[in-house]
Amino acid sequence: MTLQDTPPSGTRSGPPASPDSRFASFFDDPRWALAMIRATVLEAAHPAIGAALIENSTFVAHPWRRLRNTFLSMQRMVGADEQTREREAARLNRMHARLKGTDARNRPYDAMDPGARAWVVATLFESSVTMFRLSGQPLEQEFMEELYAEFQDMLGEMGDEPGHLPETLTAFWPYYDKVVAEELENTEAMRVILYKLFDHLPAPPLLSGLPTLWATGRALVAPVVGAIAVASLPEPFRRRAGLPEMPGAHTLMQGAYLAVGLTRFLPARWIAPENVISLLSLTPDSDDPRARTVAALHSRVKRAGALLRLLSPLPDRPEPTGYATPTGYATPPTATAHRHDAEDFFRQVLDQTGNGSLDWPDLAAMARELASRLDLDEPEETRLYQAFADWWRELQAALDTDGDGSVSAQEYAAAAPSLAGPALIRVAEVLFDVTDKDGSQHIDADEYRALFRTAFHREATGADGATYTRSAFVKEFLAFMSGRQRTTPFDPLLAEA
Repeated sequence: MTLQDTPPSGTRSGPPASPDSRFASFFDDPRWALAMIRATVLEAAHPAIGAALIENSTFVAHPWRRLRNTFLSMQRMVGADEQTREREAARLNRMHARLKGTDARNRPYDAMDPGARAWVVATLFESSVTMFRLSGQPLEQEFMEELYAEFQDMLGEMGDEPGHLPETLTAFWPYYDKVVAEELENTEAMRVILYKLFDHLPAPPLLSGLPTLWATGRALVAPVVGAIAVASLPEPFRRRAGLPEMPGAHTLMQGAYLAVGLTRFLPARWIAPENVISLLSLTPDSDDPRARTVAALHSRVKRAGALLRLLSPLPDRPEPTGYATPTGYATPPTATAHRHDAEDFFRQVLDQTGNGSLDWPDLAAMARELASRLDLDEPEETRLYQAFADWWRELQAALDTDGDGSVSAQEYAAAAPSLAGPALIRVAEVLFDVTDKDGSQHIDADEYRALFRTAFHREATGADGATYTRSAFVKEFLAFMSGRQRTTPFDPLLAEA
């Protein structure tokens, strides 16, 4: 039985969006990026949503990956294909059902709470309306009513009972003002988005080889983006949350919306969100033809940097230490070096939520990313989550020396080899099974790309040049997840932002 087979009483019939729908048209509007930032801040200010984000989301450690996944999910939910919408709604409901707990003030939260889910849709609708108003193009009443109906349909598609969003647009505005005035808080998740996320935003894969250039641009842009986001928030909430406002921020905000809006007159292929996101996500070994151009540009920049270092005076270097070899000196590996490598791996791979410790939400985030990449159905998805849950119990028993229920970077670094236990082997085997869609006991090129989104690695293929065996897959996964081997296909999958 699907969601479409049993529509909630009182919801509109038919798809929530079509290629010519009001909402679908926003996806190619560059201003939608600013509206999404604003909506995300308002979502994070809701106590239940903010707690779920800060405890479970990867938006701190892997913002670009989360952006790509969120955009893909929204595309599926507003698309014209009914089966795709049903499948995505079911996937989102399974994901939300796993996100529950208590916040820092010991208040329970549940991502399936219908009021919180209605607020997410409300922020998207209101931010869409605000996007046009701030751009000097206020929407007509008829357009807003049609748009609001489409957003209501989105909740219906998710299976939520009607009534959590007001039935009419006229009743929506008092509801929205009441939530803003009485329920929103200055949450930790909201502060992270406004002040930490943009200030520490890691480079996307496209610019990962240009850290200086990225850091310089980020230092200039981050405060401006934060100021624009704050200035766009409702005035009552800004006052109550004590959010600082820069002088001239309102002028800056309106100028930004107007300037970004002008880019919609550029060729569509330049500004299409899916093209921009896919370009930012490119890795050098991707099978995308553009990857070769990106790799060539990276190589030229690196050569220019090497030439600059060659022409610059070198600092004094200490005498080499270690033992002599025919080609010079080799420094023996030290416990400190191993510890640093382990702590780097902990930060880049294991701590998916970016909170400084390894907890179940970190491994759940890995399972969620893998299941999303492979577009798994419920039985396969459950198998994968169960395998990660078993691994988490094994890690707790082996590494949680102080019994606080989580694993610190120090605890991990002191006993990193314990990662490669039987439960991790089981994770690798389950992942192989769900990737091997045709059950051939080999991963072919198409199955490989579905998981890694890169070209099929020739060094990993078998004699026929087109397969990846179970033993090779499991071996490589174990080597990566135990921190023994980097530069594997799993790096862009689980380590990159």
